Amino acid sequence: MEAWLEPVYDETGMRAADAWAIEQQQVRSLELMEMAGGAVADAARSAARPGPARVVCGKGNNGGDGLVAARQLADTGYEVEALLVWPADQLSADATANLGRFDGTALQVGPGEVAAALEGAGVIVDAIFGTGFSGAPRAPADAAIEAINGCGAPVVAADIASGVNASTGEVEGAVVDADVTVSFHSAKLGHWIAPGKAHTGELRVAEIGIPAGAPGEPAGGVIADRVLALAPRRAPNTTKFDSGQVLVVGGSRGLTGAVCMAAQAAIRVGAGYATVAVPADLEPIFEVKLTEVMSRGFAGAEGRLAAGSADAILEAAERAAAVVLGPGLGRDEDSLGLARTLARRIEAPLLIDADGLNAHAEGLDSIAERPAPTVLTPHAGELGRLLGRESREVSEHRLACAREAAERSGAIVVLKGDDSLVVGGGRLAISAGDSPGLATAGTGDVLSGTIGALLARGMEPFAATCAGVHAHQRAGRIAARRLGAAESVIATEVIAALPAALEV
Repeated sequence: MEAWLEPVYDETGMRAADAWAIEQQQVRSLELMEMAGGAVADAARSAARPGPARVVCGKGNNGGDGLVAARQLADTGYEVEALLVWPADQLSADATANLGRFDGTALQVGPGEVAAALEGAGVIVDAIFGTGFSGAPRAPADAAIEAINGCGAPVVAADIASGVNASTGEVEGAVVDADVTVSFHSAKLGHWIAPGKAHTGELRVAEIGIPAGAPGEPAGGVIADRVLALAPRRAPNTTKFDSGQVLVVGGSRGLTGAVCMAAQAAIRVGAGYATVAVPADLEPIFEVKLTEVMSRGFAGAEGRLAAGSADAILEAAERAAAVVLGPGLGRDEDSLGLARTLARRIEAPLLIDADGLNAHAEGLDSIAERPAPTVLTPHAGELGRLLGRESREVSEHRLACAREAAERSGAIVVLKGDDSLVVGGGRLAISAGDSPGLATAGTGDVLSGTIGALLARGMEPFAATCAGVHAHQRAGRIAARRLGAAESVIATEVIAALPAALEV
């Protein structure tokens, strides 16, 4: 796995690590549970408000983790009740052992009794489901989850919020809204991928006694600052030609800003120079807007590019180290036809965004024919159109949809969001996100120019894409700090923050 990714596991990987520790390293499962429950108890103490602790336990080993937490909380003076969602005789063996070790009150609660049992709690531990859960919670767990969410007390989740699929982040029914999640041994995909990410709260990772060297590859990784160190640095004798040209193809009447922001981001990120390929009748606008960027006007219909300019634009692309296709292009059929022709014939590394993506709705197979690296940067709606799905389906199954698009297109796919996913060649990288300042018009164009510049500078395509996503997220946070409010950030301020965001 890339050294600049922080490893994240799925349920299969964690199951393998647990089995290896128990079966080959002779670590007792009860010892692992003791460490896990202790970490949950520590988090509960730090989150608690005045009032008793209530630990809501399922019947599997996650419930056993909760029972350890209940005992350790009681040992430090808390009034504690363990609430059993299922009868005690249905508990797993290790959970049963820890129920026997707990001297406090343990009550089986029916679906209609949980809310009353939680009333007045100072903290709640969610220990209903763990990393093996998938699907939608059924009775009696669904009612317990709703009661937890309705009680108003801080909630600490043991390993993962109940209702979240640890391997995908998918949520299919009732789900706990945790304030803190204590993940055991390693973070899981479901902590970082939406919609599960939204239910995780503050994520803490606790070592539980699994020795170093556990088998199994991580399922993916969270992009770390280290990726930015891979970007080439300019030597004293470097020329603009050594840093590569980015060609941005797009623009139409009313949508000139998109091209400008992509090009300006590209030169801020270190491209030697940038050129915009735009409608000839709009070129004077670009000449005024862009001081450091060259422009070339191409004949077309009024206020837009046209398919008849394909050969001339392809000639311009021959000198480019990377091409960004689609910002502000427009959705008329002639422009979309141009995008399809260019995508098929451009020989340089190519990033396709915005209307360049819309041109390939339900047509990903044509992108797979490209011999050069390709990066697609859709949001959920655009990815839905590429796959012929509703955007809601993409939002509910983000990882599966991004992987399908990458497999069908042969491209690196960036599914944009707070959890931006970078998928390609069997690899998965996840952005840590937390950059609400990017939720404004034009920031997607900034991302396109950022990645385009890193491709032009010669970075390996997957690394360039991840570095671009990471720098973009950092720039959004920096811009928000400078302005004092995420709501005040506009896209050009994200461009201005890119130099600071690229610092390692």
